Amino acid sequence: MERLLQLLEENARLSVEDLAAMLSATPEQVAAKMDEYSKSGVIRGYKALVDWEKLNADRVKAVIELRVRPKKSHGFDEIASAIACYDEVESVLLMSGGYDLQLILTGRSFQEIALFVAKRLAPMDDVLSTATHFVLRTYKKDGVLYVDEEKDEREWATL
Repeated sequence: MERLLQLLEENARLSVEDLAAMLSATPEQVAAKMDEYSKSGVIRGYKALVDWEKLNADRVKAVIELRVRPKKSHGFDEIASAIACYDEVESVLLMSGGYDLQLILTGRSFQEIALFVAKRLAPMDDVLSTATHFVLRTYKKDGVLYVDEEKDEREWATL
């Protein structure tokens, strides 16, 4: 039932009946599989993708790269778990390449994000360095386009 998971990722609002029809299964089979996936932790939750820019909400998103010193007995897990506990942190990802962890944060201002880095991350003994990148605009997220068709301002100048 991997196809069930794909369909739910694309649109979690599909009814059990619609999913059953798409999968040539009964609604009872689909519901049972969804319950099984939820209980086993395969399905971690359902959420809406919101375009906060359209609401002119005071929200700033940042991507922070961290170089950290892993613990001998726990590797990166201990520091990643400690950072994941902060409400501002949306995601903590272990990365290959030039840095170890990537954080995605949301705050109300650039200053709030900067204070989070200065007061929460930088003082941690195992954090060696940080690099903060502010998201200026979202074009596509989780497979969904966020940009409406807009006329390029340069095109207007030539008319």
